[in-house]
Amino acid sequence: MSKRDYYEVLGVAKNAEDKEIKAAYRKLAMKYHPDRNPENKDAEEKFKEVKEAYEMLSDPEKRAAYDQYGHAGVDPNMGGFGGAGGQGFGGFADAFGDIFGDIFGQGGPGGGRSGRAGPQVYRGADLRYNMEITLEQAANGFDTQIRVPNWEECEICHGNGAKPGTKPETCPTCNGSGTVRMSQGFFSIQQTCPKCHGTGSYIPEPCTNCHGSGKIKKTKTLEIKIPAGIEDGMRIRSSGNGEPGVNGGPAGDLYVEIHIQAHNVFERDGNDLHCQMPISFVTATLGGDIDAPTLHGKVTFEVPEGTQTGKTFRLRGKGIKGLRESYPGDLYVHVQVETPVKLDDKQKQMLRDFDTSLKAGGARHSPQSKGWFDRVKQFFE
Repeated sequence: MSKRDYYEVLGVAKNAEDKEIKAAYRKLAMKYHPDRNPENKDAEEKFKEVKEAYEMLSDPEKRAAYDQYGHAGVDPNMGGFGGAGGQGFGGFADAFGDIFGDIFGQGGPGGGRSGRAGPQVYRGADLRYNMEITLEQAANGFDTQIRVPNWEECEICHGNGAKPGTKPETCPTCNGSGTVRMSQGFFSIQQTCPKCHGTGSYIPEPCTNCHGSGKIKKTKTLEIKIPAGIEDGMRIRSSGNGEPGVNGGPAGDLYVEIHIQAHNVFERDGNDLHCQMPISFVTATLGGDIDAPTLHGKVTFEVPEGTQTGKTFRLRGKGIKGLRESYPGDLYVHVQVETPVKLDDKQKQMLRDFDTSLKAGGARHSPQSKGWFDRVKQFFE
């Protein structure tokens, strides 16, 4: 089957300028692109036809040969400049990169065309520092120092990574651009150069001190402020104290992640604190004042007569003031009535006499026991 005239395929005049040809190709390529016409063979064939036409007319030498000899001038079987898979693919690839960006919302299959202007620039990686602190430190805040990795310029090669007396050379694979293009079918994909890894240059003889990196890893001391009310798992960012960037890119950040140690007395729940507090059998029975611990000292509160084990007392404002809170949380004291142990004979007899007197008084002394036994009785009946 004879091929259609390339100018007719693109819908442009034979004296059309390069920008008119490119604009026409962009419009038609977007219209017939396979991703916009899934399982449409006719659109796929038209897309290939448009692509081939643009390949030939976007290359000055191929266009000149086509204008003079027609399709025979660019037919590889006729000794011309090559067909759809011949030279000049770069012009198509550049235009197709623009089409790909219009369809998918980016500058091309590689996610941008920044590699054309020079070596790829990369931001440095972020670092994480795990810090364990006490509950008291979390509640009150404090200033501290930490030692973290730091990269300094190599004093032997002065940062260029090359052995003294030598210097980095332009990468022969990407000619200093840091990127290479790879063709896959009718796609052209821009990738980081595998030889120089995006730097645009390589080092024939690396510095023996820094092994070609141009930097030496050391440590530095940072001042870190831990704010009052910080919670477990929160992170503090220290900008620019991560790993250095590549090819002049910005450094990453350092994140100090807080881990609060388990406390011997308190459990934290947001801004509230909870503690289990044992009280004596006598105090629970007769009531009285007891001292409860807080993060800021002792506080006294009253336990009413007849307090049962598991009773919870709420002490307002004795918790932790959160980072964004105006008022501190509360302290919840959960009392546990302690059973006496290791009694002598006299004490045991006193308790037996006391128990006898309670039973003689009836159920009024043990309301919970009476209620429980009544429920058990109903269950068996």
